[in-house]
Order: sequence, then C-alpha cells, then structure tokens
Amino acid sequence: MDWITGIGKAINYVEEHITEKVDYEEAAKRAYSSSFHFQRVFGILCGYTLGDYIRMRRLSLAGQELISTDAKIIDIALKYGYDTPESFSRAFTRFHGLSPSEARRNARIRSFSRLTVNLTLIGGDTMDYRIEKKGEVKVICRREKFTKPGDSYTQREIPLFWQKCIEDGTVKKLCGYIPKDPVIPGLLGICFSEEMGSGSFPYGICAEYRGGEIAEGLEVIDIPAYTYAVFPVKGSIPDAFREVYRRICTEFFATSDYEYANGAEIEVYPSADVQNPDYSCEIWIPVKHK
Repeated sequence: MDWITGIGKAINYVEEHITEKVDYEEAAKRAYSSSFHFQRVFGILCGYTLGDYIRMRRLSLAGQELISTDAKIIDIALKYGYDTPESFSRAFTRFHGLSPSEARRNARIRSFSRLTVNLTLIGGDTMDYRIEKKGEVKVICRREKFTKPGDSYTQREIPLFWQKCIEDGTVKKLCGYIPKDPVIPGLLGICFSEEMGSGSFPYGICAEYRGGEIAEGLEVIDIPAYTYAVFPVKGSIPDAFREVYRRICTEFFATSDYEYANGAEIEVYPSADVQNPDYSCEIWIPVKHK
C-alpha cells in the first residue's frame, strides 16, 4: 500500500465522519501509517494540519447548509461540533468573513472543497539516498513538547526552539559533548515520534553522549538501533528541509521497498549556517522493508 493510496482512504474516512468526532488513530490506520507520521506527512503535503482540514471542511459544509435550508443556526452549530452559538459564530465569521445570520441573509459564503487523490505520473528524477544501519547510541539533549505535527513543525515552532537554544547557550553546551568520532556526525535535531502522545510530541536538540557531567536542563536518552534511509539536503533551512521531506513522502516511499519504522527521525546539522543557500545537511528516517 503506497502513501498516496493510503491518504485517499484516510480522507474518505474523515469525510464519512465529518459530523462526528474524528479518530486520528483510525484515520492513520486507513493510511497504513502511525498517527504521528500520518499527521506530519499530511501537513507537509497539504500545507495545513489534519485538524485544520477538518475544521475548514465543517465550516464550509455548515455554510452550505445555512444558506440552502431553513435549519436553525444552533442545530447547524451542534451538528458540526460547536457547543454554543457563540463559539460557532466566532469560528464561522473568521472563516467566511461574515456572521451566520449575515450569510443567511446574503447567501454569500466561502467554500473549502474536500481533498481528492488523483493518480499522476511521477518519477523520471533522481533522488540521492543511502541506507545506514546504526546500533544503539546515547544522546544528550534539551527537549520540548510541541503540538501535533503539521506545516508549523518545520516553518515556525521548531526554528523558534532552535533560536532560543542558540541565544541561551544550550547549543554551545551541546556542541561541547560531540565526540571526535561520532556515530552520527554533527549537532542533531531529533523528533521522538515513538513517544508521541495524543496532543503533543517531543523534539530535542541533541549531541552524541559518551559520558561527563550532565549540564542543567539537559537529559541523556538512549536511541535504539535502527536502519535509516539518509537523504542529503541542500539549501537554506527550513525551506530545503520541507521540500526534501515532501519528496521523501511522494517519491521515495511511493516507489521504494521501504516504509516508515516508528522511531527517532534525525536531522544532522554540520554547522549553524542554516540560512546559506548552499547549506548542506541530512535527514535520517528510520525505515523497514515492506
């Protein structure tokens, strides 16, 4: 089952339950994916989170029902998941640009169409990668929890976390732990997807750890042995990272003999010059054979 076919099945599930509480885990199962990977890849491919998609679809459908039926506004609000007319009115106004009562009088609303998956001809391009098998490694890191992954993962939240750690000296401390012969060379950004909870996931700025005093605010974590698909990234971050990850999802996993393995995804940064248009780094994705 390739990713494109799987996401189509997941969208069908979401649409069938659009007026109910959508189970993200069940949607991910339809895509033959973990909840973490489904939500993360959905956000990268679509440019908005699964939660945003559901919200905009509900408000679009609510608007259509509002202007085409005589149903009470409170009944429409409850149908599409809003507990009070006030909360529905606020969300409706933000999305449509006018209140529910104004929309009903003017018969003017915005539409947000459902996603559809089309079969397209892909390939014909080269995509460099290598397979690396790594044993267990210890890392020392500073971690924070972030909301469910979507486009904001690469575009806003994580870069702000890096900037904070650069300014408060955390990155400098971590660089001091990097051994002369590291298993994975460089400063590491690690997404601990196997620890994702229902509302957040931990991301850490890390370095390989081989002993020594653990500075305040840092922790040591064991990364299990994995097989990784390693992809080079060239260009300023985070835009170059986002484009390579999109190609990983739409090209590599769609055509290779590998699929995601639930584990730690690693960004390997050789230096801090991430705004350089010629910057080079790597993405390490845990994989297993299909």
